[in-house]
Amino acid sequence: MSTRTSEGPWFDELEVGRVFDQAPAMTLTEGRAAAHQAILGDRLRLPLDDTLARAVAGAPVAHPAYVWNVAIGQSTLATQHVKANLFYRDLTLLRQPVIGDTLRTVTTVVGLRENTRRGGRVPTGLAALHMRTEDQHGRAVLDFYRCAMLPLRGDAPTGHADDLGSVGSGGPRDVGRSVAEWDLGPFRGVHGEPEEPGDGDVVVVHGGDVVTSAPELARLSLNMAAVHHDERAGGGRRLVYGGHTIGLALAQVGRAFPGLVTVLAWEGCDHTGPVHEGDTLRSRITVGAVRPGAGGLLVDLRSEVTADEGRDVLNWRFTALF
Repeated sequence: MSTRTSEGPWFDELEVGRVFDQAPAMTLTEGRAAAHQAILGDRLRLPLDDTLARAVAGAPVAHPAYVWNVAIGQSTLATQHVKANLFYRDLTLLRQPVIGDTLRTVTTVVGLRENTRRGGRVPTGLAALHMRTEDQHGRAVLDFYRCAMLPLRGDAPTGHADDLGSVGSGGPRDVGRSVAEWDLGPFRGVHGEPEEPGDGDVVVVHGGDVVTSAPELARLSLNMAAVHHDERAGGGRRLVYGGHTIGLALAQVGRAFPGLVTVLAWEGCDHTGPVHEGDTLRSRITVGAVRPGAGGLLVDLRSEVTADEGRDVLNWRFTALF
């Protein structure tokens, strides 16, 4: 008889090219979507209004944050020991899933860099991961990268020194691909003609959102990172899953811009500070390029989020359909 610890890999146990493909598939259901919406409170019209979604997209649409949270959670087979997630890059929705679709995610290690060692601290390294998500028919749904900081199990230097600066810099993307068959006419009929965002506009969202049900969202999305569940792993206080912060940021963008239809892609997302349950998050949104596309307007947005006392916690750059 033997005793073992059930855990994911440490940084010094990873190698470039290692694949993680054993996470359970997850079917996007009405019940799970409702639990997700209850935590994040998003007001996007299509995921809330099945009648409108059928008219626009042909079926009830799954919320984009629900989709990427499931994919990120499935990728955490590789990052159960994570100390922090530094960034997401080049996330593209290649398909807009509907309720009833089943998602599977394959995660591949594409870069490793050991951090400079500091006295009195556990040695750590950065692992760049590439995620590819498909539905039950093998159709591509998501493609993106993230960078996780993981501790080493031992003290021996790994020699990993990859340049991670170019990870997720894939260049131009067909951001309208996932909505190419949508008909936005019914959406205009419901919403009317909202004020169009203008290049350079800045909107400070009135009111903040308190972070609640943090471990519940991590469980809902299959996120296995111990720091989101166990205060000991978090250094005495649980760390909120980054997708929770992003989801609340998106909810605030939706309040600021009622004409927002969905999110199509992220250029990048940097977690600039830790978030804990009970923090209140506030957003400042800057409008970038605005151009016609995908039957509406393609709008580049930057959401800068602060927590209590003005701490910077998020810098998210993404493209949305209006």
